[in-house]
Amino acid sequence: MKIICIGRNYTEHIEELANEKPTDPVIFMKPDSAVLRGVQIFYIPDFSGEIHYEVEVLVKINKVGKHIDTKFAHKYYDEIGLGIDLTARDLQSKLKAKGLPWEKAKAFDGSAIVGNWLPKDSLGDVNDLNFKLLRNGKAVQNGNTSLMLWKIDELISYISMFFTLKKGDIIFTGTPAGVGRVSPDDHLEGFLEEKKLLSLKVR
Repeated sequence: MKIICIGRNYTEHIEELANEKPTDPVIFMKPDSAVLRGVQIFYIPDFSGEIHYEVEVLVKINKVGKHIDTKFAHKYYDEIGLGIDLTARDLQSKLKAKGLPWEKAKAFDGSAIVGNWLPKDSLGDVNDLNFKLLRNGKAVQNGNTSLMLWKIDELISYISMFFTLKKGDIIFTGTPAGVGRVSPDDHLEGFLEEKKLLSLKVR
């Protein structure tokens, strides 16, 4: 299983981190060891003092594909989910300043929170899905997939130019504005079209 993540796919999030707007999708990867399995409790690692939450709509690939045309991309997934890309922002900033890869800040153990999945057919238009993240009961991120710079089918097509997609691969499609730092005893809850798909406790 591969975890393929898209960065800078929402304009307001690009602006809040003062990043440059990309001309092509920004891709980075997480290993399968990044997935937090079992009871979803995240322990803040010693190597970072600034772990940020980033809620994202997820897509699970259902068959092998390479060089997928955008018009056929919808055939390669039938489940939509919600997840959190946890980021060691302090470490990422240091790595970016030196022009180094992000893996230590983005791909560490437990950094990919994967919630429950819903059948794609139960959600209507995948390019108009509302989602949000609550931190201790207060909404901190609100997004809609219509605001993506690159839509889900476009991402699948683009990614498949470089990487063969296989059954079970997960795509994190990018986060909207509102990212922020987690603290011990935080409780994060994610909703897709008002359906609660994930819950995470921070220790």
